[in-house]
Amino acid sequence: MRLPIERKHVKVYPDPKRVIARFFFNGDERGREVINKVMTLSDEQVFNIISPLLQEYSKRHRNITKILSRHCKKLKPLFEKMDIDYKDIETHRSLLIGSYFTHEYSIESAAFFNPSIVEDPDQSNLEEGEKRLIISFRAVGEGHISSIVFRRALIDRNNNITVIPSGNYIDEAEIIRNATYNKKLFLDKGLIALINKDVLKALEAKLGDQFDYATLKGAIAENQLLEPDPAKDVELEKVLWLSDSYHELIFSMDTDISDRVIFPISEFERKGIEDARFVKFINDDSSVTYYATYTAYDGHIIIPKLLKTKDFYDFNIGPLFGDGAQNKNLALFPRKINGKYAMLSRIDGVNNYIMYSNKINVWENPIKLQEPKYNWEFVQIGNCGSPIETEDGWLIITHAVGPMRRYCLSACLLNLEDPTIEIGRLEEPLLIPNPDEREGYVPNVVYSCGSIINNDHLIIPYGLSDYSSSFASVELKALLERLKSSPTM
Repeated sequence: MRLPIERKHVKVYPDPKRVIARFFFNGDERGREVINKVMTLSDEQVFNIISPLLQEYSKRHRNITKILSRHCKKLKPLFEKMDIDYKDIETHRSLLIGSYFTHEYSIESAAFFNPSIVEDPDQSNLEEGEKRLIISFRAVGEGHISSIVFRRALIDRNNNITVIPSGNYIDEAEIIRNATYNKKLFLDKGLIALINKDVLKALEAKLGDQFDYATLKGAIAENQLLEPDPAKDVELEKVLWLSDSYHELIFSMDTDISDRVIFPISEFERKGIEDARFVKFINDDSSVTYYATYTAYDGHIIIPKLLKTKDFYDFNIGPLFGDGAQNKNLALFPRKINGKYAMLSRIDGVNNYIMYSNKINVWENPIKLQEPKYNWEFVQIGNCGSPIETEDGWLIITHAVGPMRRYCLSACLLNLEDPTIEIGRLEEPLLIPNPDEREGYVPNVVYSCGSIINNDHLIIPYGLSDYSSSFASVELKALLERLKSSPTM
């Protein structure tokens, strides 16, 4: 008999009005045509076109003039080819040019799902039993492109959840490429990304054991000059795309958490950033760092990545390495175990694995932890976020796929000091899509990327059929007792 679970009445839906202004470029030839036409306009015509545009779109974007200026500046290489001095372009004309190379993108027009939940760094001015939360979501827009977005929420002493309404604007972060690359790890990831081996070998000879972005660009440019070859140039371009996997994002301090979107920036994640699993990690010195594992997807190749932040304003992002950093479903334990980082994974797409490492970004030697056992999980199993520490063991929320590709949520319990030991595992699902939850972008799916414990209950945010999100709770003591009495063999 299944444990009783309470579904909350709160639901979070996609909002097509949530838009960002993105750079739009259709190639040099069409770009030249547009720029030439704008350059023929008189100053009065330029002002009469751009002025109402700025008035209209300033209501939809926090600083539309800054965005249009930035997009015009991106065209500097094209201006040089056209013998146009960028510095001589008058302000209103540069804004107008920028507007022709800008389009609005609705980041959550299709779906808003697969949430992960952590405590907000700010827990001030709350009543006893209350907790302020940050919830991340996978937002999907046109072309099924996924990004990471956030909402703030408040949970009270009775575990009632209020999701704070989002702000009026959405901001992308400033992108800073200031990483130092480890040559061996970088080139290994290049092989995984199916970049030509000969191209990687040629670059290897020009790079030191550690190098930066400028050095890499210089080595690529030198290689292109020595051996011009269009096919090889494409492979070298892929190397630059891979380098974009390492970057820092900085959001303006005047943005609300709901204003911030982490949108794909690299060609290796052009189809989306999927299923971020956030965790509040306690360091050896008791300080807190928030990490998230997620998968970058280009339509063919999956690259697991790690995101790091202290305050949800500044984020450091880079790929994960090693034989264990493959496929989806990586989830970091919230502290070291016996002096090592620990991670759950699903490297074969079917079974659950566990790994240990001295370095948080290098994962080798995965150990099989679980395989499908019950009929409702015969297709595959995986985790639904980072393990949760309890007195009785590590509580893992899992997902399972059964007949008709129905996704269910379940749970297991692992030994605190040796998580390769499974203490218990539910014999029946914890949460099954009900008739109100089974219709959506992908029917018959409930899925989560991270839960928390609050006031003696497990709080599970979950996606409904890859369309919207809601919440459920289960009494923690009853769940743990059931797990401790469930067979694992």
